[in-house]
Amino acid sequence: MIARALTEYYRCPDEFVSMALVGELSPDSGFFRFGRHVCYGQSSCGYRTPTPTGLYDTRPAAITSGGRLHVPFDLSQVVDNLRLERYAAEPEGTAPQQALWQRPYYSLRPLIPASLRRALQRLYLRDWKRVPFPRWPIDDTVDAMLERLLLLCLRSQGIDRVPFVWFWPDGAPSCAIVTHDIETADGFDRCAWLMDADDSAGIKSSFQVVPEDRYSVAGPRLDAMRARGFEINVHDLNHDGRLFSSREEFLRRVKKINAYARAFGARGFRSGSLYRHPDWYDALNVAYDMSIPNAGHLEIQRGGCCTVMPYFIGDIVELPLTTTQDYTLFHILKDFSNDVWKNQIESVMARHGLVSLIVHPDYQTGDRPRRAYLALLDQLSRLREAGRCWLALPGDVERWWRARSRMTLVRDGDGWRVEGEGKDRARIAYAELDGDEIVHRLEPVSASHVGVSAP
Repeated sequence: MIARALTEYYRCPDEFVSMALVGELSPDSGFFRFGRHVCYGQSSCGYRTPTPTGLYDTRPAAITSGGRLHVPFDLSQVVDNLRLERYAAEPEGTAPQQALWQRPYYSLRPLIPASLRRALQRLYLRDWKRVPFPRWPIDDTVDAMLERLLLLCLRSQGIDRVPFVWFWPDGAPSCAIVTHDIETADGFDRCAWLMDADDSAGIKSSFQVVPEDRYSVAGPRLDAMRARGFEINVHDLNHDGRLFSSREEFLRRVKKINAYARAFGARGFRSGSLYRHPDWYDALNVAYDMSIPNAGHLEIQRGGCCTVMPYFIGDIVELPLTTTQDYTLFHILKDFSNDVWKNQIESVMARHGLVSLIVHPDYQTGDRPRRAYLALLDQLSRLREAGRCWLALPGDVERWWRARSRMTLVRDGDGWRVEGEGKDRARIAYAELDGDEIVHRLEPVSASHVGVSAP
C-alpha cells in the first residue's frame, strides 16, 4: 500500500488519502527528488543516481485523476528507505562498512590519551560540513514530504482539511527526552550529580548502562536509580565497536543483550557509538531503540533517518536522536555556547517533533560542560512551563506512540471520535490547507472528547 506511511504518520481515516502509482516502477533504486524533497528508491520516470546530487525531479509526473493522486514512486517504500537508512546501506545481509582502523582503534583506545583520541576523531570527521544529505543540523525530509503528499491528496479530492490523531498526548505541541549513556566507571560515579541536576529541574531521564567489561552493574545501584524515578536501559554489550561487525557476531551478542534487558527490567536499547543496522533489529527483544540519528554527519557511521518523529522498525519503536551529542558538541565542535542545541530544539519543535538529547556523565568533568548542561535543563524547564513540550521518559514516549499507532478516528454522527486504548489522552486535530502549505489546528478539549464536526 503506497499510502501506508502517510496514514500511519497522521493516524487519519483512509478515506482522505487516495493514492496510486503512475506507470511501472524501475528495476533499480537510487536517488531522485520530488520537488525539493530528496527521495531514495524506485521510480517510474526519469533517472536515479547513486549519490544525492544532480537529482531528477519527479514532481511534474504526479497527476490527479478521478479524485485520486497518482505519483511516480511508492511513497511508503521511499519513507522506509530514508527512516531505515537504506540509501546508505551495504548489500543485504552484510554489516555496515567499517574503516580498517576501527578494530585496532577500539583495541588500543584505553591506552590512547583523551587529547589524542579527540584529535583523531576531528581528523576523521573533518569533511562533515560537505556531506550533502541528510541536511544538518536537522533533516525533516520525511516529515515535509509526507505533509506535501497529504496536501496534494486533499487537493485531488477537492477538500481543505483532514482530521487526525494529534502527535502527542493531551495536545502537547512537541515532546522532549533526556538520556544519559554511561561509558566508564568514573561516569557511573557521576550519575548521582546528574540525577540531582535533573531533579532540580523537575526532569526525569534515562540511564543507559554497558552490561559487560566496562564497570560493575550491580543490582542495588540500578534499583536506587529506579527508586528515584529514573529509567534504566541497555547500552550495547561491551561498547567495543563490534556489535554490528557481522550478522553472526550480532546474533551472538544480541542473545546476551536480550538477557541483560530482562535482568535489568529494561525496555530500551542504544548501541555504542550509534552503530546500527536497522534491518537486523528483529533479533532485539526490546520495546524501543534510540540508536539512529536524525542527521549523522558527526557520527562515525554516517547517515540519518531524516525525521523528527518516532517510527516503527518492526515491533520496535525508534526514538531517533534529533540533537548533537554532548561529546561532539564540546570536544569536536568545541562549542559550549548551547547555540547548536538551542537551534536544533527550536527546529524540531517547529515540526512538533521529538527532541532527544544525550548527555554523558563521563564528560561532565569541569565547569564548562556542567554549566552548559545546567543551561540546557533550564531551557527545557522553561519550554515545559510555557506549555511548548511534553517532557517525558523514553519509555513513556514509546508507550504513547505504540498506543497512538492503534488508535483510529471514527465518525460519530456529524463529528469524529478517537477509539483505542489511551484515547482519553488523545486529541483530535486537523491538517488544513493554507495556500500552498498545511497548517495544524487542535480542536478544543471538550470538542475532541465529545466529537467534532466532520468536513
